[in-house]
Amino acid sequence: EHGQATHFKTLQISTPKPFVFHVELHRPAKLNAINKQMWMEIKECIEGLGSDPECRVIVLSAAGKHFTAGIDLQDMMNMGQSLGETDDVARRGVIMERVIRVYQDSITSLELCPKPVITAVHKACIGAGVDLITAADIRYCTEDAFFQVKEVDIGMAADVGTLQRLPKVIGSQSLVRELCYTGRRFESAEAHSAGLVSRVFPDKEALLSGALALAEDIAGKSPVAVQTTKESLVYSLDHTNQEGLDHIRLLNKLNLQSEDLAQAVAAQLTKDDKPVFAKL
Repeated sequence: EHGQATHFKTLQISTPKPFVFHVELHRPAKLNAINKQMWMEIKECIEGLGSDPECRVIVLSAAGKHFTAGIDLQDMMNMGQSLGETDDVARRGVIMERVIRVYQDSITSLELCPKPVITAVHKACIGAGVDLITAADIRYCTEDAFFQVKEVDIGMAADVGTLQRLPKVIGSQSLVRELCYTGRRFESAEAHSAGLVSRVFPDKEALLSGALALAEDIAGKSPVAVQTTKESLVYSLDHTNQEGLDHIRLLNKLNLQSEDLAQAVAAQLTKDDKPVFAKL
């Protein structure tokens, strides 16, 4: 397992295809509710795979009945107890700030990871689950999947990425605001038509098969090309077109000199389907 996965309590990791790592949320008895340990492990795992030359693509799915029930409410209650240790509003604020930042950085690790992250969602994807998948590159789901931006129902505004990323993912401010103000369920068909997911599969087996096939396809391409593409796409989300063009020009003045370019072009010219690229 290339040193990965040995110590995670809330995740399971496997390498089903060359250069493809499959990460599973693994608290099935708790419906994969995200507790503090899982928040920390997601970041540690994704950052580790981000710099692992054996990894080119990550597939993120979940074990058991549901993808995730969202934040672990028991964990939230424990946080309330730690706040009780001081009456001072400034000190309480600092405690909360640190906790929220840890959770935000966990989700953002998917966006900052140089490797594409494909999420494969089945059944419930609630609350923090939506924050998680919107930080990924590609979202697939099953027909029985449903999504809820449920934070309003527990008396809070979503604060780890949904309100920032969901509007950019689905493009309709009206729908985003309806979903975020009401916390209502939206099913796979609506998620597909809105662009939250790009493919819907009849069941979990077909979903994982489709996600792994996509991952294998991407993993066969030049890692220089794929990782630079992701970096440019993410950068361009919140920069002007010209800033994005300046950014990719700086990257490509080096990357166009890569051996990957010569090999890929030669493969195209000779109709060779499978050029082999060095690890990155």
